[in-house]
Parts: sequence; structure tokens; C-alpha cells
Amino acid sequence: MATKNPKPWSNLKRITMGSIGVFALIYIAVILWNTYKPLPNGVAFAGEIHKTDKVDFITDLTYAQDRKGTGMVHENHIFDEVYNMIDKANEFVVVDFFLFDGYYDGDKKFPNIADTLSIALAKKKKLNPYMPIIFITDPINRGYGSYENKWFKKMREAGVEIVYTDLDPLRDSTPIYSGIYRMIFQWFDLGGKGWIDNAMASDAPKMTIASYLALLNVKANHRKAVVTEKEALVTSSNPHDSSGYHGNIALKVTGSILNDILKSEEAVSLFSGGPKLPRVEANKERGQYEIQYLTEKKILDALLGDLAVTKKGDKIWLGMFFVAEPDVVNALSDAANRGVEVNLILDPNKNSFGQEKSGIPNRPVVQKMVEDTKGKIHIRWYNTVIGQYHTKAIWIQTANHTIISNGSANYTERTLDNYNLENNLHVIAPNNSKLVVEMEKYFERLWNNGDAMYTLDLDKFQDSSKWWQRWIYALSNFLK
Repeated sequence: MATKNPKPWSNLKRITMGSIGVFALIYIAVILWNTYKPLPNGVAFAGEIHKTDKVDFITDLTYAQDRKGTGMVHENHIFDEVYNMIDKANEFVVVDFFLFDGYYDGDKKFPNIADTLSIALAKKKKLNPYMPIIFITDPINRGYGSYENKWFKKMREAGVEIVYTDLDPLRDSTPIYSGIYRMIFQWFDLGGKGWIDNAMASDAPKMTIASYLALLNVKANHRKAVVTEKEALVTSSNPHDSSGYHGNIALKVTGSILNDILKSEEAVSLFSGGPKLPRVEANKERGQYEIQYLTEKKILDALLGDLAVTKKGDKIWLGMFFVAEPDVVNALSDAANRGVEVNLILDPNKNSFGQEKSGIPNRPVVQKMVEDTKGKIHIRWYNTVIGQYHTKAIWIQTANHTIISNGSANYTERTLDNYNLENNLHVIAPNNSKLVVEMEKYFERLWNNGDAMYTLDLDKFQDSSKWWQRWIYALSNFLK
């Protein structure tokens, strides 16, 4: 009996299906590897616990007498301290900042932070040509390869070493897209001169397709720190002009912890092709404060541990731009249900550089916490007449001590689950110490609206009928 020859279309179908199957297997493998691969050396870092008698508390605040902005006041101190640190440095300056430029839309005038900081660093290098001055930053500041902004060019031409963080070794926070990007998009030469409008501002240099494809991986070096041989400052503030009226907090420290910060920053520099960093000579100190440098998921681990042991009679102040990480949200609610006094001052997520926002994630998260605690948790919104309440700080007081954590990390999965690079200072302080008293006075000032309308009642931005906000928040948690 004669054997029938397979039809050509049958062979083509088998080949096509086989090719799709092979592609799918490779795609899944790429996703799994880049979601769970080992972190670069030095990422998710927990330094030693050091003692000191000096931790300085520094703030930026913008506030007014009403929601229209009447009697607006700007109290900006953080970058004044940064400029002072650079001026006083004798041996080296290392900075790591996420967002650094002076581009913005609209007629409002903002502080000239990018100009002032770039001039200060360039001048310092020209006056001290052999002094190491290293600026570590995120590739967003060169449009992911589309351009070199004029502030970095000024510093580079003066001899400042610019290190753009290599984000590729980090885990992928958007694995479905990043799998395709790694398999296909990253291999095409889609460069050339930028021609697509920059999402940051209309007057910013234009970007290429390749840059936007890289941007959609949505990961960053989000750290914010300055280190010299004398002191270090860790903050939530960016040297970004249109962020100049955001509310932020910084902590400044001295002593042997500087080497932990330098070690952690050196890890980022090295896997990004940058130099080794200097160290300081510092003996172990004694003092009333215990301080520790934490990065990435180590921030989350410490936070959950600190919240878990709180009990009735303890007190929490939280000032935060984004709060959404489910374990943190549940831990705060659980603390309130145990009888801990939990007070949250949150950004209403209503604007971002002049663009209207939907209130996600804070508003659906707040609704969940209010329901889960039957109103035991206390929440006020910052009155963001301009800018954002960009602070990322927590203050936890027990009978024995007060724990403070402050830095770059929002309370989201992207920032706390080893995707972004983040940095915080973790401080354990006596309840009657200067730092603890100053920080509580800061929160009480905002909460009580004694001399201005710093904060607003919960119902000013809360609407439980907005089911779609909660649905999007729930979906985003499910997909991560």
C-alpha cells in the first residue's frame, strides 16, 4: 500500500508550532532567570551596627494657609547642607542621586538645584584636581542613552567621574515585558538622534525608540546619598529642580558607618564599570544612637521586624509618598488592631510634575487599612499645594527606645523587594534624645496644623465608592 506524502502545509504547521514552542520555553526561562537570578555582589546590604552621639535631622517643607496656596512658605534645608558638605570636604566626595536635572514645564520657578550642585562639584574638582569626586546616578539622567544632559557634561568636563548605573544585572520587576526586551528589543540598533518627546519635560532633550524600550523595564537606582571623609547624608530628596518644593527628610551621620555606605556604593560603581571608592579612617565609637545602613530588601526585613514587636501603648508616626507593599500594609493594620497608636501622614497621589494622578496606590490602600482596623488607624493627607509629600520615614516608639528609618525607599514591592536600588539609615535612639524629640515635633506640627494647613482630614481625598482604584491595586498585587 502506498504511503501518502505529508502535505507541505502540514510540515509548515509542525515547524511553526515547534518554533513557537521553543520560543515559549526560552521566553519562560529568560523570565524565570531574570526574576530570581542572584543579585550583584553588595546589593541587599545590611551594614554593621555603629554607635554615635550625633545624628542630625534635616527637612524640606512647603506649606500654606489653605488648599489654594495662600501664604505659601518654602523651608528648604537639605541641599544647603549638601552644598556645605561638599565645601568642607578635603579628601573625597561621593554622591549617588536618582534624578538630577533642571528641566520642567510651566511658568513656576523652582530652586536651581541642578545648576548649584553641578557648579559646586565642578568647582571643587577644579580646585582639587587630585581629589576623587564620583557621581553615581541612574541612566534616566541621560535619557537611557539618548543624550548627555548639560549638568553632567559640565561636571565631566571638570574631571568629576560620572558612573551611570548598569541596571541590567538587577532583577526584572516587569518580567513579561522584560523577557521580550531581553530576547528581542535589546539586540536591535534603534539609536541615532532622539526624536520622541521626553516624558520628563517638553524642554528636555528628545529620546530614541531604544531609550523608551529600555525605560519600560521600570527599574532604577533610586538611592539618594552624599558621603565625604567627614560625614554622610541619606535623604528622600532628589537634586531635581521641579522636585525642589517637595516635602523631604534627611539624616546626617558621622563616624565608622561611612565605610559601610562607601562599601555599598562601591558595589554599584564596580558592577557599572566605575571605580573603587575611598574609605575613611574611623575608630569604633560610643554614643547614645545605634545606626545601621540598609539597602533594598534589608530595609523591608528590618521594618517588618520592628513593626512585629510593637504592642499596646507603643506609638508610630509614618510620613510616606507611596505605601502599598502588602506585608507592610498588613503589619501597620495589625499594629493598630493590637492597640498601637498608628499615625500616617501620606501624599494623596494627586499630581506628578504637573500631571494629574489617580490617587493610586495610597487612596485604595488607605481605604483597606481603615476597613481592616475599623477606623483604629489614624490618617491625614499632606496638603500638597505644590509638589509632593515625598518623605519616606517611619518613627516607632516603644517603652525602651525609638526606631527611625529614613531614606529613599517608598513602601512598595518595587522598592523593597530587590528590584530598585534603595538606601535607608536605620537608627535606634533613646526616647528622650534630641533626634527623637525633634522628629516627633516635626510630625506633630504637621498633624495639628498649628500655624498653617499642613495636612487635611481623611475624607478630603478618600472616597470608598472608587472601586476601580482598589481593583487596580488588587490586580497589581496579584500580578507581582
